[in-house]
Amino acid sequence: MTKSSLSSYDEMLEADGSTRPAYSGYCEWLKEQPPELLRRKSGEAEAFFRKTGITFNVYGNEDAEERLIPFDMVPRIINAAQWRRLSKGIEQRVRALNAFLHDLYHRQEIVRSGRLPERVLKGNKAFLPQMAGFTPPGGVYTHIVGIDLVRTGEDDFMVLEDNARTPSGVSYMLENRETMMAMFPELFTKVRVREVSDYPRRLARSLAACAPPAASGHKPVVAVLTPGTFNSAYYEHAFLADQMGAELVEGSDLKVENGRVAMRTTRGWQAIDVLYRRVDDDYLDPLSFKPESVLGVSGIMDVYRAGGITIANAPGTGIADDKAIYSFMPDIVEFYTGEKPILANVPTWRCAEADSLAYVLDNLEDLVVKEVHGSGGYGMLIGPTSSRREIAMFAEKLRANPDNYIAQPTLSLSTVPIFTKAGLAPRHVDLRPFVLVSPQGIDITPGGLTRVALKKGSLVVNSSQGGGTKDSWVLDD
Repeated sequence: MTKSSLSSYDEMLEADGSTRPAYSGYCEWLKEQPPELLRRKSGEAEAFFRKTGITFNVYGNEDAEERLIPFDMVPRIINAAQWRRLSKGIEQRVRALNAFLHDLYHRQEIVRSGRLPERVLKGNKAFLPQMAGFTPPGGVYTHIVGIDLVRTGEDDFMVLEDNARTPSGVSYMLENRETMMAMFPELFTKVRVREVSDYPRRLARSLAACAPPAASGHKPVVAVLTPGTFNSAYYEHAFLADQMGAELVEGSDLKVENGRVAMRTTRGWQAIDVLYRRVDDDYLDPLSFKPESVLGVSGIMDVYRAGGITIANAPGTGIADDKAIYSFMPDIVEFYTGEKPILANVPTWRCAEADSLAYVLDNLEDLVVKEVHGSGGYGMLIGPTSSRREIAMFAEKLRANPDNYIAQPTLSLSTVPIFTKAGLAPRHVDLRPFVLVSPQGIDITPGGLTRVALKKGSLVVNSSQGGGTKDSWVLDD
């Protein structure tokens, strides 16, 4: 493999082309493998994913087709010491996010203190007045969190985004590992890697620990609420329900009965204690939100506020995903933990502020601009790869609605090799570790989902935008 011509930090190779310590065991194994074997295994992996049905839907396409999630068989490897530091930073951030959400829906001390301007809440569609004054069972708002990390150097990890609403991708993390172990079992005897396969069991245990008062006296009943088969993440909803031994339900399977939310079963109606919902707030309860919604269940918010059910993640957590809120996270972490952030934010300009807007408009060709409520790589501008016409059109959007955007520098994301027909070649990656939160504590799965930009030079790793995934290894001590 040749060293990338990019100035990005190469996670496998040193500047002189030698192998970094974390990859030494893997590279020793790789040198012993015939090229034709690797090519055959790459085809086997694709066939496995197709047979298993590991697909996603692409919104916005005319055909709205289901696509195979691209998988690359070169793992992304993180050493034990780096993971310990990352874990401390992730735990600190998740603690702060939960404390922040509780404060926002109660006294709003952070606003009173002047550390967070009231304007970022006022009129914010992700802030739910229906949650004001209410504390979820166990005090947990974000039961499942995905913290998106990017790397620019040996010890330079930064948080790119917080996913506190309905983070997705954990099924790909699990299937990537299962695929690697099936294809290369001998590799896992050579390199000691921390386990991720117990995530569904840990998820089930964590959700059960968040059961409401109404669940006392029996084993909590957990169900997964999906919008249905046409949702882009339906495979994951079904996968997790199956792996947890929980029921997979749609809105039509539910009703409110005797102050509880009950699901239809072959034995009649059964009360649900914890509902892991993969339905957005707006569609959760037609009596409280969108009246036309058929994806949720009428009256669930009343049951929730009365202590009859736990909804994971709590309604209203989407405010923490807001990219304008993100820009204040260093202050938020310090305000609620009394500590300096262990993990830094990416520098961010808030286009709602006149000085920042002027700077962004003058430097669009060098910046990445995102919608504050955007996700999946949609609605964004990557200045260095955009045409003059695209930049000019985006500038008009900014001037028309500056509050809707933030901007960040174009980072030189780290690279990890992918397997191509011509051999190994570097591609940019990010990392989404998954975090479980319950009254019993914070549980961080070692590794997470590595997303990789499969196109040479591309910085967009989202699967909806042509990216793929890798197995993420955290080495044992």
